[in-house]
Amino acid sequence: MINLGSTFPNFEADTTVGKIKFHDWLGDSWGILFSHPSDFTPVCTTELSRVLQLIKEFEQRKTKVIALSCDSVESHLGWIKDIQSYSGGGDDSSFSYPIIADESRSLAVELGMLDPVEKDSKGMPLTCRAVFIVDPSKKLRLSFLYPATTGRNFDEILRVLDSLQLTDTKKVATPVDWKVGKQCMILPTVPDPEAKELFPQGFETVSVPSNKGYIRKVLP
Repeated sequence: MINLGSTFPNFEADTTVGKIKFHDWLGDSWGILFSHPSDFTPVCTTELSRVLQLIKEFEQRKTKVIALSCDSVESHLGWIKDIQSYSGGGDDSSFSYPIIADESRSLAVELGMLDPVEKDSKGMPLTCRAVFIVDPSKKLRLSFLYPATTGRNFDEILRVLDSLQLTDTKKVATPVDWKVGKQCMILPTVPDPEAKELFPQGFETVSVPSNKGYIRKVLP
């Protein structure tokens, strides 16, 4: 397993767009690597279709997306037409993001993505539904692990990406259920005089029984 804040492995892999070296492929963009258990399966098809529908949202956030499973490149290429069809985009020959073939499971092992419950016809473990968000400095910033039976919410993945990108540039944290355009919390490490300089539009301090004044809401 790789820890938050650690440099993400600069792996080489075969993909639907040829061989890549991860850091070179990422360049100066943010990146999302997400795994799925198997090609030509129902939940996985809905997920990769959803990513296809959201690709412009990721591009607006300067974020590249790449998928992964233990299937071959040949399998991925055959499955792509089903993904395109299910997404409602037809079966055009182009596809907006690569899919990694990890037949040896070397990446799945390195990144802790194997699901001990889900196995293929040969009894080999499959990849779970993992999500890794990597920033332009190649540091791991967020990870999720879902079981095979639970499809992911990619609107939530966009939401946490927005939070990461905002909190990298402002001295704020995003509260529960936060969305773009909503109030954030000023970091507790920022004293009030500095907060007044950073947020001249003003901020709201919420009264609580401790009277510590640490809950300060602001529109960044």
